[in-house]
Amino acid sequence: QVQLVESGGGLVQAGGSLRLSCVASGRTSSPYAVGWFRQAPGKEREFLTTISSSGIETYYAVSVKGRFTISRDNAKNSVYLQMSSLKPEDTAVYYCAAGVRGISRLEAGYNYWGQGTQVTVSS
Repeated sequence: QVQLVESGGGLVQAGGSLRLSCVASGRTSSPYAVGWFRQAPGKEREFLTTISSSGIETYYAVSVKGRFTISRDNAKNSVYLQMSSLKPEDTAVYYCAAGVRGISRLEAGYNYWGQGTQVTVSS
């Protein structure tokens, strides 16, 4: 089992930046890819980005490419999501997820999920 805890959410003005963290604990010796998703009120959960276990491969959704950057520090069992040029439509609960089958854009590709952290972008 892997437990994931997100942090770093909060309230930010449009155009601002935030960095989210996802820290893993438990069975972290196994290699796993990590993805970030978000869910806005009344909407389905949306894929944002993913990173391979080595950190070499990344993939971004069109909606965030060029504004969001995913990275990881395996020594700290941590994955980060640097978000810039934030827009009000980025307001959502942000989730990280870990999967043992490599990078994926699909929720089904991940075995473990965090509880989420709220990001609110004011106009």
